[in-house]
Amino acid sequence: MKAHVYVTLKRTVLDAQGKTVADALRRMQYRGVADVRQGKYFLLTLDDGLEQVAARAEVERIARDVLTNPVIEEFTFKVEP
Repeated sequence: MKAHVYVTLKRTVLDAQGKTVADALRRMQYRGVADVRQGKYFLLTLDDGLEQVAARAEVERIARDVLTNPVIEEFTFKVEP
């Protein structure tokens, strides 16, 4: 089973790197991009013995307690077989 965890800065936190990329895209004549937010991606390989519900709970706990700084970051995740 694989878990995909995406960590980004909260919308209320200035994303300087994302803004720099967005500005560069505009200068390069890319017109379809309204905003860019950068972040981190983690791919977790889970033990085969975990059930789906337990896997989701474990991944959420890992993302909340280890992979993010809850003051400035938020996360989303998905678990697939």
